[in-house]
Amino acid sequence: MTYQRLFSRAVCLSKVGSRSAFTSSKPDMANPNWLRVGLAFGTSAFLWGLLFKQHSTDVHEYKVRNGLE
Repeated sequence: MTYQRLFSRAVCLSKVGSRSAFTSSKPDMANPNWLRVGLAFGTSAFLWGLLFKQHSTDVHEYKVRNGLE
């Protein structure tokens, strides 16, 4: 097969299957999915908590190693 025939088949196939499986319906902005919203904010708060805890642990270890505490 030549490259032209392969390319033309790929173009035809991509046009046929152009509908995305992930956007089958538009999200309803007036009625959000509160479970997903809660999971997103909860995960974010959890990660920020881990970040602050790790930072305070690192600062304490720095002070102990350098004789500041």
